[in-house]
Amino acid sequence: MMEKPLQTLKNERVSHKAYCFILNYLSIITDQIYSCIMNNKPSINYLLLIIIPMVFSCYEPVKEDNKKNLPASSPALHVKNKKYMLIDTKASFLTWQGASLNGLINTQTGYIYISNGELMVENGQVKSGTIEVGMNTIEDKNHGSDNKLVNHLKDPDFFDTKRFPFSTIVITGVALVNGEDRKVTGDLTIKGITHAVTFPAKIKVKNGMVTANAQLVIDRTKWDVRYKSAKFYNNLANQTMSDSIKFYIHIIAKKQTPDLR
Repeated sequence: MMEKPLQTLKNERVSHKAYCFILNYLSIITDQIYSCIMNNKPSINYLLLIIIPMVFSCYEPVKEDNKKNLPASSPALHVKNKKYMLIDTKASFLTWQGASLNGLINTQTGYIYISNGELMVENGQVKSGTIEVGMNTIEDKNHGSDNKLVNHLKDPDFFDTKRFPFSTIVITGVALVNGEDRKVTGDLTIKGITHAVTFPAKIKVKNGMVTANAQLVIDRTKWDVRYKSAKFYNNLANQTMSDSIKFYIHIIAKKQTPDLR
């Protein structure tokens, strides 16, 4: 039922092509050597003209791979810039929620942690920011980090955390709704794929600290998380999984302390 990865198929085609190419050249070289020996006129230069192109033909130019195959890197923070408050990674986290649609909604929940980030504050209001999430920190609802569920979430079926160890939310706009209610817009990158998102949040800025709570609901298939999605697999019956994943985001960001050195 699972699709064979495109990259695997590509590698198989390249390997087969190179293999056939080398066999053809070896056949030519063998004939030439035999001819030179029989005529007692070995020509090293001639043989080199054959061998050298064969060697270099085995190395194809490196092509720019699809950007979604490149792992994200940690964002550069605005250290010592008073406008930016750094996210307290020990106090900040996300909870995730997914569901199987097997007649009854079977919900799975857990945690995932923020590895880096900052919020830009002007005139007492959050204006923008960057949140980096460490995908290898995924846990289940009991904070288990090494079990069948969690390991499967780290596999290519879901978030492929070996290739894509980080996801990011880049906040590009924060609009006032009412009181502490805000409408946040930004770009969410998962598995190297970026899409614009909009989600509600409650944000409070007080005493040099930002407290933010938000709920972000995504269609996982837009970020190439297709496992048991009815959009891509037929006849799943009661094995179908919801395409929606909910993230509840809790952030504490604090004013940067001055460097006293």
